[in-house]
Amino acid sequence: MTLADPTTRALTTEEVDSLRRDFPILRERVNGHPLVYLDSGATSQRPRAVIDAEVDFAEHHNSAVHRGAHTLAAEATELFEDARTTVASFVGVGHDEIVWTSNATEAINLVAYAMSNASAGRGGEAAERFRLGEGDEIVVTEMEHHANLIPWQELAARTGASLRVIPLTDAGTLDLEEAARVIGDRTRLVCYTHVSNVLGTVNPVEKLTALAHSVGALALLDACQSAPHRPLDLRALDVDFAAFSGHKMLGPTGVGVLYGRAELLDALPPFLTGGSMITTVTLDHAEYLPAPQRFEAGTQRVSQAIGLAAAVRYLDSVGLDRVHDWESSLGRRLVAGLADIPGIRVLGPALGDERAGLASFDVDGVHAHDVGQYLDELGIAVRVGHHCAQPLHRRFGVTATTRASTYLYTTPDEVDTFLNAVADVRPFFGVGR
Repeated sequence: MTLADPTTRALTTEEVDSLRRDFPILRERVNGHPLVYLDSGATSQRPRAVIDAEVDFAEHHNSAVHRGAHTLAAEATELFEDARTTVASFVGVGHDEIVWTSNATEAINLVAYAMSNASAGRGGEAAERFRLGEGDEIVVTEMEHHANLIPWQELAARTGASLRVIPLTDAGTLDLEEAARVIGDRTRLVCYTHVSNVLGTVNPVEKLTALAHSVGALALLDACQSAPHRPLDLRALDVDFAAFSGHKMLGPTGVGVLYGRAELLDALPPFLTGGSMITTVTLDHAEYLPAPQRFEAGTQRVSQAIGLAAAVRYLDSVGLDRVHDWESSLGRRLVAGLADIPGIRVLGPALGDERAGLASFDVDGVHAHDVGQYLDELGIAVRVGHHCAQPLHRRFGVTATTRASTYLYTTPDEVDTFLNAVADVRPFFGVGR
């Protein structure tokens, strides 16, 4: 990777072309066409530095962490904990406030099941702040990914709490007036995404967090679509918990991150139990390590964490502010181009309003799966379906959409190739003649 000047604000096309050489898969051809990868919102591609970091660990340092006294174990443990420090610094928090999980879904479930355990009396006096029961309320939004909705449905069912919802406007933004009415004295937890994985809407995290804290509720942020794409300071955002996944930010699959304020993690009862997260065990009792180890039972995802740290270093070297600006320009190009194509309906904020570098759209008369298959024949990879957000799609009267999502390695030419292909979809299927 060679960048002209990483302190300048905007990435140039030449720099992006240089970055692309770091991603081996971008040289692939699909169905005889150069790969145009517009599915980074689901899983991003990995630069050589990330691939090499995992290979190096496997070849030279592979061992269990926190368990052995031999040299390889010490090396593996040091690399594993250095990775935690690297990721913590990336999002502006402390080393002991980062818990490794398998993905963001597990991270959110960890909080939900730990609160369920607290509600059942586990964790002692320190965990009382997490206890839920009848009359308590959990608040989510209508735009949530299922991973930030279903765990709270289940927590409400287990504890007798109620689930309340902040609705969407027709423009694809949260109704903040309704949010102020929904979040009230009975609210114990407010859960919301930073950036919608369908609409591209960027939510006002500070306002939502302030509303939660004003009634004494905890705030949990789904940062899956923000951590990879824009500078993120979780301490400054003042959220209590946050979750994101490695595979969406140039890292490996199988590793995710839970952030929790240190005092909350230390009070939260564990979710998974077993080896490596204990201090003393008898046949009828166990005592647990402090956070974050108390939430990391069993053999850990060591090489994946090391790969994620390499991804974070790569993003730092490019500059997240520059990545964000590049993707914002691509997002505007996507929306403007789609808006000019007859029979296309784009969900989410209108052109000119802030949105992430993605666009989900409905093609009149053609199912999203058919759109995706047509594009794939041309080597263009997009996402089709409900994107794990059925309530959001139901809100806008569609069952499925096609989503194109960009990243730092996406070029304007690729966006134009995609737009030209979408313009041919309805004629190809004989619709709208």
